[in-house]
Amino acid sequence: MVVMGAIGHALGLAGSMTWEILWALILGFALSAVVQAAVRRATIVRLLGDDRPRTLALAAGLGAASSSCSYAAVALARSLIRKGANFTAAMAFEIASTNLVVELGVILALLMGWQFTVAEFVGGPIMIVALAVVFRLGLRRKLLDAARVQAEKGLAGSMEGHAAMDMSVRRDGSLRRRLFSGEAFTSVSHVFVMEWAAIWKDLVGGLLIAGAIGAWVPDAFWQGLFLSGHPTAAAIWGPIVGPLVAVISFVCSIGNVPLAVVLWTGGISFGGVVAFIFADLIILPVLNIYRRYYGWRMAAFLAGTFYATAAIAGYLVELIFGGLGLVPNPAGAHLPNEGISWNYTTWLNIAFLILAAALVVRFVRSGGTPMLAMMGGSPSSEHDHPDSRDHGHHA
Repeated sequence: MVVMGAIGHALGLAGSMTWEILWALILGFALSAVVQAAVRRATIVRLLGDDRPRTLALAAGLGAASSSCSYAAVALARSLIRKGANFTAAMAFEIASTNLVVELGVILALLMGWQFTVAEFVGGPIMIVALAVVFRLGLRRKLLDAARVQAEKGLAGSMEGHAAMDMSVRRDGSLRRRLFSGEAFTSVSHVFVMEWAAIWKDLVGGLLIAGAIGAWVPDAFWQGLFLSGHPTAAAIWGPIVGPLVAVISFVCSIGNVPLAVVLWTGGISFGGVVAFIFADLIILPVLNIYRRYYGWRMAAFLAGTFYATAAIAGYLVELIFGGLGLVPNPAGAHLPNEGISWNYTTWLNIAFLILAAALVVRFVRSGGTPMLAMMGGSPSSEHDHPDSRDHGHHA
């Protein structure tokens, strides 16, 4: 009975967190789908041909409007590289695709406070700038050439099919006309459903892990691990240990936000939380994908680079926000455990569930279901998704 009670407590926390953030997730994915429907993949490749500051800024902006799933972002980055994008620009796009997306910012504000949302959009560009500097100083031509050769081998990844699909609107004309067309509705529905299909395992895993840790691990453990009784030491130690926790957590993208709440309330420093969130691209499964995509040496280089730049971003955010007095009180963050009640969250969830249902119905009726089968495999050649040129027939 004790074991069942502990499991029930953990599941209750996970369920409460899911209900608390559901409307925000639907909103974030819907906005992301609208942007992805408007921006064509070929345009992205054309704009990312070098590693100049302007190009990296474009890469960050385009990535922020793209997928929030770490696995899909990694696969998409390799797809862009194979089509001719600059390697550094593709990695900047990859970072922004998971760390600068709207849905992440909304969830952070909801569970941890607006300061973390601002920290996301301050720290993300810092990480990209640091990455560009490290790449410029440490990435040798021989290593890069070997990685490109490996990337061209076409090894399948878990999101390879998803990365190959371009679901943007093909209709010509003004942006406003394209986005308010029947084809756009279909395209948005396809992006929306495919993004949920890409992220749900990470999200469920993150919620379950956060619920279990929140229910079973005492605060004293985290306080000792994060040196919370020594503010200066904690500020130094946080951005170092934060990414290490991320690496072994196996949870990435939006799924690591619930765990970030546990770490924050447990005593990790503000910069440590930021570094933890930014380290979603070096969890163990993703490192294995780097090995397959680019080879062992480049995988090791990316692991070291992403770790170092996440820590750098954490330190600088800690200094900036600490200096401005914007570091929030951990008491303001919480693991929701109230369950379902008739409040604004419930009404928002109902409204956005109706929106999600409408998009899912459009996805099914427009022939999108077969696309889900493509997500697990690698198509024989990278191409547009089956309906990308035929949305108008379903309008």
